[in-house]
Amino acid sequence: MNRLKEKYLNEIVPSLKEKYGYKSVMQVPKIEKIVINMGVGDALQNSKLIDAAVADLEKISGQKPVITKAKKSIAGFKLREGASIGCKVTLRNDNMYNFLEKLIRISLPRVKDFRGVSKRSFDGRGNYTLGIKEQLIFSEIEFDDVVKVRGMDIVIVTTAKTNEEAFDLLSGIGIPFRK
Repeated sequence: MNRLKEKYLNEIVPSLKEKYGYKSVMQVPKIEKIVINMGVGDALQNSKLIDAAVADLEKISGQKPVITKAKKSIAGFKLREGASIGCKVTLRNDNMYNFLEKLIRISLPRVKDFRGVSKRSFDGRGNYTLGIKEQLIFSEIEFDDVVKVRGMDIVIVTTAKTNEEAFDLLSGIGIPFRK
């Protein structure tokens, strides 16, 4: 079993149950899934960029990403409906815990001048979004193989009802929030 999952079951569940007065273990918030999204706006001019982004995201997540398409045409961005504009991958269960552990222990500490992640990135419903400026912080990505440095959004979806519950859950798991 993954260390983070073990920590969640043995330490975080009892402490959250006590703090919020839950009657059942099923009421305790948990991480449902992690969605990693990489926008590739310049793929409209060069279709090879989307393939490079898919390859990078596959190395990072260990899962094959889905290519996202534009929902409607926007003339100002020279965007047509159905054009490929990015890729995303949804992680659940063991893959999710493995990715989260790798993110907390290896990747985030590699960020230059890292002081912790913002406490303000909760959406009001217990989900947390983390923006990363470059994919190079992940150890799977070789610097020489990178076609273009690009950022990504990592959304941690929890079953928490409020931001406070989600904050307690994520800080218990070990996400390094700014002081």
